[in-house]
Amino acid sequence: MSISGIESIGFTPFSAPVTSSDSVTLGKSTSGAEGPNKAFGDMLVGGLQNLENVTDRADGLAVKAATGDLSNIHDYTVAASEAAITTQLTVAVRNRAVEAFNEIMRMQV
Repeated sequence: MSISGIESIGFTPFSAPVTSSDSVTLGKSTSGAEGPNKAFGDMLVGGLQNLENVTDRADGLAVKAATGDLSNIHDYTVAASEAAITTQLTVAVRNRAVEAFNEIMRMQV
């Protein structure tokens, strides 16, 4: 399935639920470029910041579940699954980037 196919069902890679405390605005780069004109570096940084936000949220909910402060355990389950999927996606993108780099390095000039 292509990324556009994933986006059509409402899941956008490298994005987390937006809260008022998030410092990263989804869909907008820090340099002001939007859409297809967004720099690859800005997308990469945004994706990594989002991965950190998702895993921090899952970790916080895990602590609350362990201490008994979490009333709805399914919130943690959803957050942990989201963190796992986001991590898997990030690793897959990294692996493809390394593979592309290696292929470029094998090219003869």
